[in-house]
Amino acid sequence: MHDILPHEAQAWERFCKLAKDIAGFYGFSKIETPMVESEELFARTIGETTDIVEKEMYLVRGGGGTRLVLRPEMTASVVRSYLQHGLHRLPQPQRFYYLGPAFRHENPQAGRYRQFYQFGLEILGGESDPVYDAQVIIAFCKLLESLKIKDFAVGINSIGSIAERQNYKKKLVDYYRHHIGEICRNCKKRIKTNPLRLLDCKTKVCQPIKSDAPIILDYLSIASKSHLKNVLEFLDEINIPYVLKPHLVRGLDYYNKTVFEIFLSSEGEDDTALVGGGRYDYLAESLGGRSTPGVGGSLGIERVLEIIKGRDPSFGVPRQSKQVFLVHVGQLAKRKGISLLEEFREANIPVVSNLGKSSLSNQLESADRAGAALALILGQKEVFEENIIIRDMRTGVQETVPLTKVVKELKKKL
Repeated sequence: MHDILPHEAQAWERFCKLAKDIAGFYGFSKIETPMVESEELFARTIGETTDIVEKEMYLVRGGGGTRLVLRPEMTASVVRSYLQHGLHRLPQPQRFYYLGPAFRHENPQAGRYRQFYQFGLEILGGESDPVYDAQVIIAFCKLLESLKIKDFAVGINSIGSIAERQNYKKKLVDYYRHHIGEICRNCKKRIKTNPLRLLDCKTKVCQPIKSDAPIILDYLSIASKSHLKNVLEFLDEINIPYVLKPHLVRGLDYYNKTVFEIFLSSEGEDDTALVGGGRYDYLAESLGGRSTPGVGGSLGIERVLEIIKGRDPSFGVPRQSKQVFLVHVGQLAKRKGISLLEEFREANIPVVSNLGKSSLSNQLESADRAGAALALILGQKEVFEENIIIRDMRTGVQETVPLTKVVKELKKKL
C-alpha cells in the first residue's frame, strides 16, 4: 500500500490526462466497476489454479452468503458489466478504458504494491479481428511515447485456441517430467494443475528448463498462426518494435490467441514489463454469456511513473507562476480576506492564504517559504480605508492601492 502525496499528485494527474486523451482519440469510453466483486467471478475467469486466485486475492468479510473479494484485476469486471447491462445490444465492438486500483497479496517490490493502479483498454464484441489486437497494442505504445518512454518493445506470442493447447500441454508435461528434480516446488504442482503456468514461472532455477521447453507455435492451427501474422503486419505498418516470445503465456487463464507484454527494451528483462494483455474470446462464455470476442490490456501506473520519475523529475510539475500570498492582521481583515479570495478566484488569479491566527511577521515568513513573488497585506486600517498593501517579496518595496483596483494591479504585475 502507498500514499500519493501532494507533490506526487501532479505527476499522477498529468499521467491520467495523457491516458484519457489517448483513449479518447482511439474511441474508448470510460467505464468504472466496483472494487469489491464476487470471488466466483475471478475463479471462473482468471482460473481456480492460478496464483492470483489461490494465493493473492483479499477476501472481504461481511459478504453474507456470497464470498466477496477486492478485485485483483479489472478485465473480468468489465466483461461482467458488459453482459449484465446488455451492452452487447449496442453497436459493436464496444471500446472501454478504465483507471483505478486493484489489489493482490504479492511480494512488494520497486513499482509494485499490494494496492496498485491500472490504466486499461478493452475492446468487446464484433469480430475476432487481429486489427483490434493491434489497435490495443498501438494505443499503449502511443501512450508510452507521449510519456517520453520510447525505449520499449512489444513481446508477443500466440497461445492458440483451447483445443490447440491440449496437445501442446501433453508435450509440455512430458518435457517437464523429465526434469522433475530440477524445477521449483510450485512448478511440480503446476505440472498437475495448470501446465501452461510452468512457462510463467520466474524462479531462477526453472529458467534453463523453460528456455528449452517445447514451443507452442509449433502446435497451432493455420488459422491461429494467420491471426498472429496479421497482428504483426499491422504493427509493422506503423513501425511498432516487437519481438516474438515463444514462451510468453501471461498469468491468467482466460487468454487465447494473442498475448503480449510491453517492456523496456533497454533493460531486456521480463520483470520490467509495463503493459500486459491479450485476446480473450472465451471469457464472456465462462460468465454465462454468448460467445463474445474480446481483447485488451492494462498498464501498471506506479511502475510507469517510477520510470518517468527517474528520467524526468519535473514530469507533471506545472511551470511556476508568480505566486501571490494574502496576509491578514485581525478578525476584520480575515473576514474581508474571505471575500477577496473569491474575487481573485473569479479573476483566475491563484492566491495562497493563511487564515489562521499567525502574526504579520510569521505570515510574511510563510509567504517567503512558499516562494511568493507578491504579498497582499490587509489590516484593520486598510479595511476601513478600503485599501490593500502590495509588497514585492524580492525587493521589499510596498505600495498601497484601492481594493477596487487590486485585481487590475495584480494582473499587470503577474
